[in-house]
Amino acid sequence: MVRRSTHITFLCLFSAALFPVGRAVAQNTAAAANAQMPRVVVQTGYRSAAPTPARPSTPVSARSILYPWKTYVTSTIFWIGEQPTDRNPTPNCKSSWDTAWSINYGGFDDPDPSQRIANHTTGEFRPKAFIPKLNPFYIALPYNDVTGSKTHKPEASRAIPWFSRVAPEPGQTVCKGRWVQIFFANRSCYAQWEDCGPWVTDDWEYVFGNKPPKTKENGAAGIDLSPAIRDYLGLTSGQKVHWRFVEAGQVPYGPWKKYGQDTLAANSDPDLEAQRKYLEYLRKRRDEEFQKKPLSQIQN
Repeated sequence: MVRRSTHITFLCLFSAALFPVGRAVAQNTAAAANAQMPRVVVQTGYRSAAPTPARPSTPVSARSILYPWKTYVTSTIFWIGEQPTDRNPTPNCKSSWDTAWSINYGGFDDPDPSQRIANHTTGEFRPKAFIPKLNPFYIALPYNDVTGSKTHKPEASRAIPWFSRVAPEPGQTVCKGRWVQIFFANRSCYAQWEDCGPWVTDDWEYVFGNKPPKTKENGAAGIDLSPAIRDYLGLTSGQKVHWRFVEAGQVPYGPWKKYGQDTLAANSDPDLEAQRKYLEYLRKRRDEEFQKKPLSQIQN
């Protein structure tokens, strides 16, 4: 599932620096003939035929792994604190991995546009009523890697690409908090995987493989998006998006890093936290400079 290339010198995955994908993706569906797909430029490297142990001095994010796109996936909108209905009997006060999700987030993530802030200039995409304690850019995918506090699903270790690198304890999820990139209408944003759905929680062949979503509900919906993602991308429930996994080190500066990213750092070593903030500043400057480059310099 992992693809590599050695001829790229810049990290991409910036929200305004995506380009049409090549002919191979367009041929996968007749509907894609006149559509534009993101072309992602990511610094990558070779992987040897036989796996070699990771060097302790090299962080995983530096490998710049490139995951494949899931294309033309029907999206739906969901939100923290959503109450059950006849069509959606599962409440969202808790998630598959967080029994106090709504409390930990800080409250009800009201999807009503009149009750939200959506400002591209300031990077504010959140409910008006409170400052989120978790990232308001969150998604759900139809797979849960654990069946309890001590057990992973039998296919998890072979289906999840990063499972062996994480080397989790039995029953410890390796899916919660994973970053994804979402592309819609020539714009992309980034979000974290925080819940399971829509509809099913065992569709690993779609989430990590190359099969379409197995559910037929809501137009075979394959990804749930938060109100912040909806507002940032300007989409509505039922529209199709492209999405893919990305490594944390590949996520550029943006509104998706404005809230919820300092929760664990608050109690960390001050020197490490200062270093993290400085690296984030450098990453932001790098992204800004990259977007100033002429198209001809970054297409090859």
